[in-house]
Amino acid sequence: MAKKYNPLSIVFLGGVGEIGKNLTAIKYGEEILIVDCGSSFPTQDTPGVDLIVPDFSYLEENKDKIVGLVITHGHEDHIGGIPFLLAKIPNIPIYGSNLAIALIEHKLKEKKVNTAELNVVEAEDKIQLGSFTVEFIQVAHSIIGAFALAITTPRGLIFHTGDFKIDYTPIGNSKPVDISSFARIGNRGVLLMLGESTNVEKPGTTISEKHVGKTLDKIFMANPDKRIIIATFASNVNRVQQIISIAEKSGRKVAFSGRSMIKICEMALDMGLITMDRENLVEVEHIKDYPPEKTCIISTGSQGEPMSALTRMANGVDKIKVQDGDLIVISSSAIPGNEKAIYTVINNLYRQGAKVMYGSLEELHVSGHACREELKMMLSLIRPKFFIPVHGEYRHLKQHAKLAQDLGIPKEHIEIAEIGDVIEIKTKKMQHNDKVKAGALYVDGLGQISHELVKERRQLSNEGLIVVVCKVNKTHKILSDDYIIDTRGVDLRDEDMEEIKICMQKSFVQVDVANKPFDKTQFEQIASKKVANRIAKLTTQKPLVVPVVVFEDEIKDMYE
Repeated sequence: MAKKYNPLSIVFLGGVGEIGKNLTAIKYGEEILIVDCGSSFPTQDTPGVDLIVPDFSYLEENKDKIVGLVITHGHEDHIGGIPFLLAKIPNIPIYGSNLAIALIEHKLKEKKVNTAELNVVEAEDKIQLGSFTVEFIQVAHSIIGAFALAITTPRGLIFHTGDFKIDYTPIGNSKPVDISSFARIGNRGVLLMLGESTNVEKPGTTISEKHVGKTLDKIFMANPDKRIIIATFASNVNRVQQIISIAEKSGRKVAFSGRSMIKICEMALDMGLITMDRENLVEVEHIKDYPPEKTCIISTGSQGEPMSALTRMANGVDKIKVQDGDLIVISSSAIPGNEKAIYTVINNLYRQGAKVMYGSLEELHVSGHACREELKMMLSLIRPKFFIPVHGEYRHLKQHAKLAQDLGIPKEHIEIAEIGDVIEIKTKKMQHNDKVKAGALYVDGLGQISHELVKERRQLSNEGLIVVVCKVNKTHKILSDDYIIDTRGVDLRDEDMEEIKICMQKSFVQVDVANKPFDKTQFEQIASKKVANRIAKLTTQKPLVVPVVVFEDEIKDMYE
């Protein structure tokens, strides 16, 4: 008699159809294993938002089924949502590399979340979480301690690549990619592969991190008389180590600038992931005590983030004052959507008198993500029965799916997921089940904010604001024809003002006041909609309209 198995499903709560906020739930029967819990940066469409994290509604509804959270690596798009998840569902056991766990621990302290069970794992470790056996496989990436995951379930083996590249000559504390482990897992028979898709559009293979070191070495040798400021990702500890080693070889003191750079580098120094002569490390406030040509500043801000150290330098408001002759090196590539901010910073640095070197001029950055030939190699080694591309915008997922099909995986064995999708893995096929509630939660300095508030901010930013103050006699249920109309970002003519007054009168008539008290809220809702629609027809703008009712029988004269 054939053994009966519980259903096996993959629930996509983030990281598909987008770059960032990666969150995948693997459900077997009544048990759920979470893979990653990331965040993403705000965009021009989310004004006033500091951070975007996944909607945790599905996990909250199924919190008693969660057996653990496993982390592929410590980048923000994989761990940035954890404090917000634990605030809603405390005490989830979390497993990751030593650096990933250290970064998570720091985040939880910052957010004053103390309900975590944090566990450090190493490459080749295996853990049992309910019905899931998880093996952590070493991969190369742009951060130390990155893993692929081999997740054994009663129905079969799921292989999650995490973010990876094939680097045979890594630097620092990174280990060469473990090709033999991929082949070993492929030989076991893989039911499903979840494969990262970020660089699927790029042909060939990803360049080794060592190439950046060679470029940086040439830059230091060619500029012995300049102060050198290098902006890079704080989490790229191996890149920072290369900069430190070259600076020390050049007889320069080193300072870290930017909150995340200082935090991560101090952590990496304590953990032995960065090595240097501590006498060469200088507090950024004291770097001015040394000759400029004997200093090197390693800074945040390679993506033009508004409050980062490099942006503050460019705007002349940082403790580091850019000087004529400074050489500023941006050792990163632009995350899609950040190009304008980055070039604004570069332009402002030039205005301050600095010379700027960046990716389009020199080989100053290599990706941590696999290009097409590496993706082909991974698919060929793993040889999955079913394949779902992840970690990319929709075009990336489509192209990765086509790549898998070209390598012999049948089209009907490949699915493209979107956020909220539930894909059940059966013996002979995959099928889409009913979607779950999923999406984004927005966070600003005060905490979580609603979609409606973000929508209002977007409307204010794009379309402007109209405030209409009117007087109502509540006792006699009469609307005065005396108004104050104030606008921001909307240019109204006199005839437009008259149209607004007509809309207000029509709205007042629409409120049923014959046999019951005047309903202020109902009137404001109707008036807001009528005025907005009318202005949209007259001006093609649809501003946010805020009617304000003042009861004249309670306040004698609002104009005095």
